Amino acid sequence: MYVTAKKIIDRILALLGMIVLSPVFLILVAAIKLDSRGPVLFRQKRVGIHKTHFHILKFRTMRIDTPKDMPTHLLENPEQYITKVGRFLRKSSLDELPQIINILKGDMAIVGPRPALWNQFDLIEERDKYGANDVLPGLTGWAQVNGRDELPIPVKAKLDGEYVEKMGFAMDIRCLVRTVASVVRQDGVVEGGTGTLEEKKH
Repeated sequence: MYVTAKKIIDRILALLGMIVLSPVFLILVAAIKLDSRGPVLFRQKRVGIHKTHFHILKFRTMRIDTPKDMPTHLLENPEQYITKVGRFLRKSSLDELPQIINILKGDMAIVGPRPALWNQFDLIEERDKYGANDVLPGLTGWAQVNGRDELPIPVKAKLDGEYVEKMGFAMDIRCLVRTVASVVRQDGVVEGGTGTLEEKKH
């Protein structure tokens, strides 16, 4: 019951978001085009519900000569590829705004496990243990508000499983409220990092 209502609510909110944020979109489009050559949007194959694939949309934050289909944390020196505007977009999480289109298309939800890259097989396998591959991926999620880039994969997958287990209106509101706070404080943003929290402990 809630899953069906959630899809309808997500699409209504995404449509309203597109309308309200259209001036912001236009400003960011202009800034990206003036900063570096290449397309405004970045498309990347990700894992959707039931491990189907879709193309996630983001504002482009890296140069067009960046290696394709590689997580940022696996690049030898990710900073060399990030544009000036891209650095701001990543720190503010504004690069994620075009995913409103993915929500309108039904590829994503507002809240859910963040979609893995198609070749992040370790994360996909871990999520299978918790049923986290069987719900729509989200713009934000329980793992994102509990560490984001700093979380090692087993912990991230377990948190995604907790979201699936407790999924409901109250859980979604909790995630959204904490997302706003995390973005404002830029909690857990480690450029090019994943699992760095674990590394810091050793």
